Amino acid sequence: MIANARILIVEDEPIVAMCLEDMLSELGHATVGPASRVADGLALLDSGPDAAILDINLSGERSDAIAHALAARGVPLVFATGYGTAPEGFGPDTPLLEKPYRIEQLRSALAAIGIGQAPT
Repeated sequence: MIANARILIVEDEPIVAMCLEDMLSELGHATVGPASRVADGLALLDSGPDAAILDINLSGERSDAIAHALAARGVPLVFATGYGTAPEGFGPDTPLLEKPYRIEQLRSALAAIGIGQAPT
């Protein structure tokens, strides 16, 4: 398990992104981003995140390209959505956070991809 991870946030709703940043901070992780568009998310990949949380629908544009780029780099990810399914090629092994989610669901999804809570 990785503690004190750097987690990329790709989320188009500013309030949701801020809440997610707060939850990740509470769990002892640093954030990369947030990015609200696919192009911005792709640009942040070079910052070397340990993991990512991707909103599937970014103002009508799906985050599939980011998900596939992360997978190609071996970076684990969690999808977050209020509706929809994971992008093509991502099955039940990729956690899906159903909005609205709470810190307990986030903690569980992160644990499923090998990201643990930092010791307090």
